Amino acid sequence: MKKIMTLAASIAVVLSAGAQSADFFQPYKTTDLRLPSVPIFVNDPYVSFWSPYDELNEGSVRHWTNAEKPLDGLLRVDGVTYRFMGVEREYVLDETLMPMTDEEIWEAKATTTKQDGTAWTEPDFDDSGWETKKGAFGSPGEYPNVNTPWTDANSDIYVRRKVNLTAEDIAKDLYVVYSHDDVFKLYINGNLVVSTGETWLQGETAKLSDIAKGYLKEGENVIAAHCHNTTGGAYVDYGLYVNTKTQNADIKKAVQKSVDVLATNTYYTFECGPVMLDVVFTAPMLMDDLDLLSTPINYISYQVRSNDDKEHDVQFYLATTPELAVNETNQPTMSSLKTQNGIRYISGGTTSQPILGRGSDGICIDWGYVYLPQINGEVSLASTLEVENTFASEGKLPRTNVSMAGAKKSKYPTLAFMYDFGSVKTGTNFAMIGYDEIWDIEYLNERYKGYWARDGKTIYQAFEELRDNYTDIMKRCRELDKRIYDDALASGNKEYAEILSASYRHCIAAHKLFEGPNGNLYFFSKENNSGGFVNTVDLTYPESPLFLLYNPELQKAMMRSIFEYCRSDRWGFPFAAHDLGIYPHANGQRYSITRPNADGGFEGNMPLEESGNMVTLCAMLSMLDGNTSFADQYWDTIKLWTDYLVENGQDPENQLCTDDFAGHWAHNANLSMKAIMGIAGFSEMARMKGDIETADKYMAKAKEMAEKWESMANDGDHYRLAYDRKGTWGQKYNMVWDKLWGLNLIPNNAMKREVAYYLRKQNAYGLPLDSRSDISKTDWIMWSAAMADTDELFLRFVGPLYKYINETSSRVPISDYYNTKTGNMVGFKARSVVGGHWMKVLMDNFDKTKVPSTGISSAVTDNVSGHLSYYNLNGVKMSAPVKGVNIVKDDKGDVRKIVME
Repeated sequence: MKKIMTLAASIAVVLSAGAQSADFFQPYKTTDLRLPSVPIFVNDPYVSFWSPYDELNEGSVRHWTNAEKPLDGLLRVDGVTYRFMGVEREYVLDETLMPMTDEEIWEAKATTTKQDGTAWTEPDFDDSGWETKKGAFGSPGEYPNVNTPWTDANSDIYVRRKVNLTAEDIAKDLYVVYSHDDVFKLYINGNLVVSTGETWLQGETAKLSDIAKGYLKEGENVIAAHCHNTTGGAYVDYGLYVNTKTQNADIKKAVQKSVDVLATNTYYTFECGPVMLDVVFTAPMLMDDLDLLSTPINYISYQVRSNDDKEHDVQFYLATTPELAVNETNQPTMSSLKTQNGIRYISGGTTSQPILGRGSDGICIDWGYVYLPQINGEVSLASTLEVENTFASEGKLPRTNVSMAGAKKSKYPTLAFMYDFGSVKTGTNFAMIGYDEIWDIEYLNERYKGYWARDGKTIYQAFEELRDNYTDIMKRCRELDKRIYDDALASGNKEYAEILSASYRHCIAAHKLFEGPNGNLYFFSKENNSGGFVNTVDLTYPESPLFLLYNPELQKAMMRSIFEYCRSDRWGFPFAAHDLGIYPHANGQRYSITRPNADGGFEGNMPLEESGNMVTLCAMLSMLDGNTSFADQYWDTIKLWTDYLVENGQDPENQLCTDDFAGHWAHNANLSMKAIMGIAGFSEMARMKGDIETADKYMAKAKEMAEKWESMANDGDHYRLAYDRKGTWGQKYNMVWDKLWGLNLIPNNAMKREVAYYLRKQNAYGLPLDSRSDISKTDWIMWSAAMADTDELFLRFVGPLYKYINETSSRVPISDYYNTKTGNMVGFKARSVVGGHWMKVLMDNFDKTKVPSTGISSAVTDNVSGHLSYYNLNGVKMSAPVKGVNIVKDDKGDVRKIVME
């Protein structure tokens, strides 16, 4: 019998869900690529939640840092409940046998003196010479509840805690909980039970097996820990707890039938007994709608379909917890029920709300609130087991609490949503989930909200707008999915289309968009998993193809702040900065800064790298705009940087390039090529401005440098990694602009020679970065591949990259830095540089007539008289005109094009 919905729920369904189209549950194209981690709920570096599993119900949804962030999904069919997302909570650790510092400041014997072997872990070890100290141990300010500082790099700490247990205690279901940074080992009475390797985790749990429990004894026990800090933060805290969870309702596992990932949508299909369930996770981050791009709300659309052509009684359930809003799982939270404009919302976040308080790399947000609205359904705030048991047994949610506190992970409540389809053969609906960070970014010591909230819009208004425009937004998302896929297919093949479809949300979600001073647009990346820097220029450069292709205003929004910072009294160098700080604090460069050394170099910066990046991108933007209005605002700075390239770019000193993880290498040929292309780009901008004298001067210099480069780097059938290193090689991805702009600066078919050589150097999972190792970068591979003469050659680079993404055992949002032989991640994940995967599409869709040397505009005149000077399309002066297009300048300085037959 069809259950009766509340009036509010039924009205909401009529207003919104009734407009759903069957197309919304069918991907534009099915995909075969098995992503190492699948986007579920994404918007920015903090709101970035993924499923690192082949099946959505194989494990918990996680933040890109790998922190567990539960999102749970159930479908109840004819009284039988199926789990399609997340996993059942294994434990409720409500009973404490040995506390961590979130409950009680504990004391233990501890030492930082190196200990040999494991004798120190034994119960009878004489620790009288050790000091009694208070836990936790580690870096104050970086980690919570530190009562004994321990911060030295490459150091060790040894801790011995004692706990008295009864036979009844030992018989219980026991768990150890631990937080550590970096290498951690835990022993029970001399027996190893936990060994983490080098990582840093908070609130990790380990169930004690029967063997591990066998190490315990009635009376006094010693639980000892050893932690080694490699560098950076250090931390040790641990405890012993009892699982008090009672048996949960019988919940079956839904059978996942498919998963398809396109640019804005992730599609799953599950079999839940006699009913099929389609679930679509949509991040409406549309490049042509900056309000939607920045709004931290995602849709979760769902459809049920009978397998047997019979009606079935069906209820849909979605839930999360305040764990989405904490960094450490022992942070106290407060969740509550609120009503705005007649709509009920449940939300959760930390009680302390340290807004914009922590700037670091591998962390999660611990301010702001996650929201579930009662739109198209009902909501409830209650304990996890109560919610799931009530839903599974009765097909409804328990009575909601108005507010609930949670002192730590095991005490966090559940924020639940459900919709009752009643008895149906088919049915559709959608839910929404959102996150309000309150303040999103700090730029030059001023706080800003995300772009979507720039005019005072609240998260509640945003939910209502997305509700009311659901149908239109979903159609537009589908159109973008189609465009991304089709553009890639036209430039490559199905594999390339699937790589780009998988890279879109990945790239966008590594940014934060906001409106800053004077109403200007700013788009800041976070350098996820590689320093946490804000708006790193050598991320802005490799990711640029996506934005240059689909919305150059976002590219400008990444570069504008770098210009502003470098023109201020906070900088003072004759080259571009590397970054603006550590996310979310964009108050000034935090990458290593050093003043000139004895040789006049700047070893702690990336002078040629970042200057070349900025000038080249300005040139590209000018070509796309058909004018230099953006560059004109910063022309003096651009010229300063270009002159630095001229002076230092032919044979680089011992400088870092964007591949800084490989270290300094003097005479870097690829870095020199970057300088050459930057100088050429400056020339093209000067030509667009009508300053032909400056354009000629710098183009002549670029051509001269390119000819020297070809000679100095030549190593027979390829070009060296460094001028002075015979037998070396490396990807020269910076050459790509010569092909894109059609300048043909680099003589002797150098680009063709390089590409042919790369094809001989590929491994199973792709082209190594250079001759030093088998590691590579996915973005640079795609830049280098775009230099190929034919689509067939280009696709020979795509295949191994597809194979890497499809087969890697590193279950993270695509790691762009990996081993081309093993297919394993080396470092970096969830970084924006995957925008570089679009370089071939950018090249195929770029109108070369926009390159100024093929079309002088504002400076052209027909009134040519007197003495004439002739120039080729590269701006190089000639003694006489040649067949084809020539540039002509008269003695008045006027310029025009002529065609000689």
